[in-house]
Amino acid sequence: MIQYLKNVDGQTVEVDKPENNIWVNLVPPFKEEEFLELADNLEIPIEFLRDSLDIDERPRYEMEDNVKFVVLKTPAENNSFNDSDAFYITIPICIILTHNHIVTVNSFNNGAIKKFLNTFQKRHPDKRNMMLLKVFEKIVQNFLEFLKEINHKRNMFEQKLYDSNRNEELLNLLRIQKSLVYFVTALRSNELLMIKLERTNYLSLTEEEREFLNDLIVDTSQALEMANIYTNILSSTMDAFASIISNNLNNVMKRLTSITIILSLPILVTSIYGMNVDIPYQHSQHAFYIPVILSIMISVIIGWYFLKKKLF
Repeated sequence: MIQYLKNVDGQTVEVDKPENNIWVNLVPPFKEEEFLELADNLEIPIEFLRDSLDIDERPRYEMEDNVKFVVLKTPAENNSFNDSDAFYITIPICIILTHNHIVTVNSFNNGAIKKFLNTFQKRHPDKRNMMLLKVFEKIVQNFLEFLKEINHKRNMFEQKLYDSNRNEELLNLLRIQKSLVYFVTALRSNELLMIKLERTNYLSLTEEEREFLNDLIVDTSQALEMANIYTNILSSTMDAFASIISNNLNNVMKRLTSITIILSLPILVTSIYGMNVDIPYQHSQHAFYIPVILSIMISVIIGWYFLKKKLF
């Protein structure tokens, strides 16, 4: 679906056909006919539009026929039904700067674009570079918000794991770790792309726009550092829990072994008194109590020894 949006007297208005200095936003579902129509009307290479459908597209920039093409990664919730998948993934957002338009293509519903749309009435579509940088800003803000959510979920699952030691919480922590891997990779690529844009001046930015881009690079570095910190904390936490679980298993096995030894020796005594051979005191009226008392005495002595040695 294609949206043609323009700013009229501080209000966002959707029009039916492309005009000069408007924002063109493509959102799912996509149709090949729409791609061909848009490419023909705005003189955009069709490859720029089709590249947005590849979820593994890396952040990059390119120019063809004076049409500038920029790809960045942005976070999104994972709607997969597989319980082992990450909570969050990263998806590409393609931004195309034509002679008179700015075009954004999203392969999934994109929170950054929704935020940008909410503030579009404050923008100036004729200042295409600043529009592009504002989209960058919303992407960075999205990363920071998702990282805060990830940290909150991590603390919640860790607390549950302290109380229950269930596999479910461990699997949830693993899903968070997968999400952080996506974020670290995407943020690093986004940061490198912004640095290249600033160094090469690919967008022909003004001094004010360059300063704004530098601020975005700093914010992206901050988000990357947060993602790395959360990743290291989560890795250390999972290693610690693995050691705790292994230690608890060893303690359980030690207790079970001690109980087995305590029970095995009394069983040996009763087995001896149960054999069909002549044994001492077999004709005594207390013959039943002799093995019982011996079994109890042996169990108490072994139990006391294990407690003294802290083996039980």
